[in-house]
Amino acid sequence: MITKNKHTEEFLLSKSHPVINLFFKFAQLKNLYRQGWLKRGVSKLDCETVAEHSFGVALLGYVIAGEHASLDRDYIMKLGLIHDIGEVYAGDITPKDNISAEDKTQKEYDGIRKVFSGFPNPDNYVSLWKEFENQTSPEAKFVKEVDRLEMALQAYLYERMNYKGLNDLFPYIQERITSQELKPILNELLKLR
Repeated sequence: MITKNKHTEEFLLSKSHPVINLFFKFAQLKNLYRQGWLKRGVSKLDCETVAEHSFGVALLGYVIAGEHASLDRDYIMKLGLIHDIGEVYAGDITPKDNISAEDKTQKEYDGIRKVFSGFPNPDNYVSLWKEFENQTSPEAKFVKEVDRLEMALQAYLYERMNYKGLNDLFPYIQERITSQELKPILNELLKLR
């Protein structure tokens, strides 16, 4: 995995408070580039990190869900914040990495368990991640689609920055966004292209 700096966990003290440890573990996501963008030619200078992506998913989900009363926007924000935490240890695995979906899921599961291992109730956080991963609630399904919408928005931003080779992402994402709340946003973005 290509990162900005070395793994921030190296800064941990052996018996630090769990919140201090969580910060240094989470800080790794600020260092971890979204590997798919790098593989498509986006420079390190411009490349989004996993933390930036997760923030975008959480914020977009929270705001969009706030406009639709049938969804729990606070819960959506939680799912958005937690959905990539396992990547602290698993890394940002892309389809081009030739790792099976099962192995990717296992690596991320092991990663999130390790991130929250110092807390009294790590399963509270792991269960949120599992819900997202298994798509077991309307909110989890919505966040999965917001995850894709964020990718489309980021791809559009990179196109505006003159990066090429992103065309295939848009039909892929368009096929996978079915939410009536998100479809009009994606369609508007496609018109802007």
